[in-house]
Amino acid sequence: MSSGRAQGIFDGLPIPADKAYLKEGLSRIDESWAASRFDSLPHVVHILTSKDREGEVQFLKEQSDLVEDVVDEVVHVYHHGFNKAIQNYSQILRLFSESAESISILKVDMANAKKFLGSRNKQLHQLWYRSLTLRHVLTLLDQIESVSKVPARIEKLIADKQFYAAVQLQVQSMLVLEREGLQVVGALQDIRSELAKLRGVLFYKVLEDLHSHLYNKGEFSSASLSISEMEDQVLNATAIDNSVNSSQPLSRRTRLVKIENHFGGSLSADGSYRPGSIDDVSSFEGHDDDSVEIAENAVSDGAFPSARVHADGNIKKVSRQMPTWLSSAMPDEFLESMKKSDAPLYVKYSRTLVECLCMLGKVAAAGAVLCQRLRPTIHEIIISKVKVLAVQKSSRSGLDLVTKKDNSDIYDSSGILDGLQVLKPKSKNNSSFSATQLVVSPVSPIMTPKGAAQSAAGEFLNSILDYIICILENHIIVGELLESKLSQQADNVLTPKAASSDTVWGADSESSQTGGFNVGFSLTVIQSECQQLICEILRATPEAATSDAAVQTSRLGKKNPAKEKRDGSEGLSFAFRFTDAAASMPKREASQGWQRGTSAQQEGYGTSAVLPDQGIYLAASVYRPVVQFSDKVASMLHQKYSQLVNDGLLAFIEKFLKDHFLPAMFVDYRKSIQQAISSPAAFRPRANGSVYKPLVENGRPVLQGLLASNMLAKEVLGWAHLMPKYANELVEFVQTFLERTYERCRTSYTEAVLEKQSYMLIGRSDVEGLMRVHPSNAYLRKSHDQSPNSFPDAETVEVELEISELLLGLRPIKQEHLIRDDHKLILLASLSDSLEYLADSVESVGDIFGTSFSKTADKNLNNQAHRHTRSTSAVPPSFTSLAEEYRRLAIDCLKVLRLEMQLETIFHLQEMTNREYLEDQDAEEPDDFIISLATQIMRRDEELAPFVSELKRNYIFGGISSIAANASIKALAEIRSINLLGVQQICRNSIALEQALAAIPSINSEAVQQRLDRVRTYYELLNLPFEALLAFIQEHEYLFTQKEYSSLLKVNVPGREIPADADKRISGISSH
Repeated sequence: MSSGRAQGIFDGLPIPADKAYLKEGLSRIDESWAASRFDSLPHVVHILTSKDREGEVQFLKEQSDLVEDVVDEVVHVYHHGFNKAIQNYSQILRLFSESAESISILKVDMANAKKFLGSRNKQLHQLWYRSLTLRHVLTLLDQIESVSKVPARIEKLIADKQFYAAVQLQVQSMLVLEREGLQVVGALQDIRSELAKLRGVLFYKVLEDLHSHLYNKGEFSSASLSISEMEDQVLNATAIDNSVNSSQPLSRRTRLVKIENHFGGSLSADGSYRPGSIDDVSSFEGHDDDSVEIAENAVSDGAFPSARVHADGNIKKVSRQMPTWLSSAMPDEFLESMKKSDAPLYVKYSRTLVECLCMLGKVAAAGAVLCQRLRPTIHEIIISKVKVLAVQKSSRSGLDLVTKKDNSDIYDSSGILDGLQVLKPKSKNNSSFSATQLVVSPVSPIMTPKGAAQSAAGEFLNSILDYIICILENHIIVGELLESKLSQQADNVLTPKAASSDTVWGADSESSQTGGFNVGFSLTVIQSECQQLICEILRATPEAATSDAAVQTSRLGKKNPAKEKRDGSEGLSFAFRFTDAAASMPKREASQGWQRGTSAQQEGYGTSAVLPDQGIYLAASVYRPVVQFSDKVASMLHQKYSQLVNDGLLAFIEKFLKDHFLPAMFVDYRKSIQQAISSPAAFRPRANGSVYKPLVENGRPVLQGLLASNMLAKEVLGWAHLMPKYANELVEFVQTFLERTYERCRTSYTEAVLEKQSYMLIGRSDVEGLMRVHPSNAYLRKSHDQSPNSFPDAETVEVELEISELLLGLRPIKQEHLIRDDHKLILLASLSDSLEYLADSVESVGDIFGTSFSKTADKNLNNQAHRHTRSTSAVPPSFTSLAEEYRRLAIDCLKVLRLEMQLETIFHLQEMTNREYLEDQDAEEPDDFIISLATQIMRRDEELAPFVSELKRNYIFGGISSIAANASIKALAEIRSINLLGVQQICRNSIALEQALAAIPSINSEAVQQRLDRVRTYYELLNLPFEALLAFIQEHEYLFTQKEYSSLLKVNVPGREIPADADKRISGISSH
């Protein structure tokens, strides 16, 4: 503990590192030696009572020497400091002594001076007053000389486009001329008149530059300077002092940055502008000694933030750069605000021009002129852009190929329309596909959702509206600047200042103060002009009277879309047209040469030179650019303008789509689908070759009616992609006519199978259940490229046996209950394949459609700027149910065909019953009914081959072998007599049937052979003696049923002896 305490006490002593032993020695000194009140008695007693007194004394001496060494080190370290402190103290005493002597002498001198000055007081006062008078005269003379040079300097500044400096000079010169003493100088009247003329010249120069800047034609407009140029040119800066370049790049904004409260001047109560006062004519120069003195004073006063004195006395330099157009201006509050602002270059330039107009007192006049020129300028800009695009179009080689593409390239784009792609015909067999669209679709190929006209219209309107957005942004910037000035004026009216001028800005209202120019007026006129452009694209005529949508739809419904493609040339009328805001233009400004014939009828825009076609169906491509335009406008404007945006261009196009375009489109497509499914050729099968082709472009024989329905459905969903807000309505419409197509298919199917036994059988639950559990039922759901596996197992044999017994129980089969017309069978096969194609298409369209619109919905949820409602549906459930309905009907067609072939087999084989097979000679040919059945099977297979896949053909013809085998075996029970030649005849019949079935490529010949071999084995048992038959049954007990084995005994076979107990013996074998 003592060592720790000593260590703490002596820890700060300056002991060098090479004498560390001193610290160790100090740490061993007992703490009692360092006590504040040292008591030596205990130590003396300790030494006297110690056994080794000499050793204790020697230990104390060593500690004493150690402490002395430490003291020597401390004194050595601090010796120089002690000496320096003593010397400084001596110097301070000496200086105090000398100061006291100097003060005494100064007091004596001041007393003498007071005595001398008091004796000449009156004379000195007269001299001082005379010097003031002469100085004032000299100042007036200097000002007169300087003002006389102002007009020439203003003209030079105007030529250099230093408008703010020129306006500063003009305003401040006029104030100088109004000073007392200069008003009566006759020689200045010419100067005063010339300055008044220069005020007008400046006004028109600034106004012309502002007008060019508003429409992105100026030198410092956003279109003239790219982002990189704005960062690199940031203004060939003229820094007031050498400062470090700012490290913050300028960023372009879509909205005007917050307007600072100071614009380099103030407004008086009457609205006149009060610039910074000038006390010295040399301030006009901006570079002489006086201006430098003013700048220095401003720095010392803290007016310029780039040079600021901190408490520690350090001066911190901040980057201060000035735009090139302000390089000649005198420092004032506006210049300071420009240096502090991080607004983009084009925004700063707008602020400068507005500030110039405010200083000139010409805001109302400028606003009136801008209002007057707004519409014709926008009109001319759009026309010029159209001409540029027309030149680009004409110079682009190969564009004619795009406009002349057929319908096969309609959906050549990314996104949902890739999924809705209409398959491109690649062979002569599919040449009717293009003709189908041209006849069925209510629009021409270039007007389809992804036709050349739609793409061109969307791209064209996007380019125009993007440029209009930039122009509108400039108008918003200027409008908000003027609103800020108005708010400053209102504040000055509430707190008037002692200032007056003849440059009155305005005092009636905001509209009169700005000449009618404001954000609302610009937005209204610009949207109105855009509406005119859209009207020309749509070939719609804005009229004062509107027509009722229902009446118009009824009128449009009377047209035949197959004879006349809709392009909007009928002159659709509507009344939702913008009206220009009434801008009050002062009469005194009407005669200044800025009037243009805005009331005259304007010419068109010439969009026909850019667009391949025009018409009402281009409204779909117009919708999305208008939505994006409205969203951008809403993001740039203050909330108070939201209603103006909501009631603007977007409301117009949405109302047009809802009241005119959609009803007309529904009428057209309703007629088209009706024509497509009701025409005689709609359900007329047409084979393209003798082999089935799974792809439409290769010649898949889809029925024309279903092919047209599929094309129209994809086309309407293409419109839904272009107009997502109305997707639900369009989807419902597609569902409606797809349901109508289904009903028409159902009708065609019913007409083909009405009152036929196969149709009635598939309606029975027992037959339906057996067909469902049969393994071949899986073929109905398999793809085309999957090879069938038809080897029967025990479960398959059992199901086939049940089906056979059920169908054989229907004998006798009558011919009128069968479908004997091969054309109906072909229709059923073609209808089945077409329905499957349409089901796949509807299902894939639903998947793609739902996925695309769910992504759009997620994007809209993340984008808060979207105010309009979008469709957010996933895969429409009705699409899935429709696809299932189509598939069920397709399966019903296949089931009817399968049952029809099975019933046809039974119909032919039922001739085996109730007859005798007692042949007297060996026939070389099968029975006639077998030949007829085999011929019919081969003929129907050949006829159905082009219309169904091999997998489906396997399903249709695959049930014949099992039915034929079971029917042949069951027929033995009804045959009265049979001999050896009769058995051979039946075997020959089974071989002929096997050969006919094996000729069908889709059928597994080995499975057919396995079934019909069983027939031949069964009938060949009739040739065996009873004992041999009994032995066979013992070895193959389960090959046939007991009933079938018993039938072998009941039939009369000449020459064969059957014991009386034959049935009993066979039953005994089965019972074991």
